[in-house]
Amino acid sequence: MSASITSDVFSKMLKVQLIATLTVAVVALLVSGLNAGVSAVLGGASVVLGALAATAIAKRGANQTDPTAILLNLLKAEAVKILVIIVLLVIIFKVYRQLVPFALIAGLAAAALFSGAALSKLKV
Repeated sequence: MSASITSDVFSKMLKVQLIATLTVAVVALLVSGLNAGVSAVLGGASVVLGALAATAIAKRGANQTDPTAILLNLLKAEAVKILVIIVLLVIIFKVYRQLVPFALIAGLAAAALFSGAALSKLKV
């Protein structure tokens, strides 16, 4: 996959993640109030920021042709994504005292699920 196609795929995936996160946040805001809306945004943002970090790692190996190197690069990117998400969630739980856990999980799940759906629907 060329570098321009890779950038296009990741930017579309991030756009879908942001839309999913904001949709869940608006619903949480309307149903449960401001703290639920903020919690949903924080949950989705942790996934989006993790995906951005993974994108930076994945782009470094976009021009590689060796299957082993490609696989290792993808595994590194996924590990970084998971680590970023975990660190951000720990910080959110420690700092945001008015956290609504269900809304946080809903925002996180929407961003995570729709990123996979976005990738599966892209024609590359």
